Amino acid sequence: MDSAPLHQAIARLAAEMTAHGKHRDDPAREVMGLLGDRWSTLILLVLETGEWRHADLRRTLGQLSAEQAISQRVLTLKLRTLERDGFVARTITGSVPPKVSYRLTPLGRDLHGQARTLIDWINTRADNIRLARERFDAADS
Repeated sequence: MDSAPLHQAIARLAAEMTAHGKHRDDPAREVMGLLGDRWSTLILLVLETGEWRHADLRRTLGQLSAEQAISQRVLTLKLRTLERDGFVARTITGSVPPKVSYRLTPLGRDLHGQARTLIDWINTRADNIRLARERFDAADS
């Protein structure tokens, strides 16, 4: 068996990881982690519909989620992380009391599009994924 193609593929992967994902806080690692966490993708999906106030966003996430309701603290932390990475913009109005709202930035809309593509891919293959799970579980028992 010729192992040269395998070594070349691993070398390309290693070079890519060194260039873009060597450190824990590199975007290649962090953004994939965001998309895989419990709330961030759902936040992106909801914010794609427009500008949201914190309480309304929290209530809507709780209604849409298969999880329990998101706590105020967790939502604030997720929004701050998304804001730090440039995906979400926070707007404070000068009213009394101040009103804070959140919306996607152009970068956030782009990430939403990528997440939407992945979600659509998963949804069109959900039956295959379920079947693979059933086969695995049956063979495992």
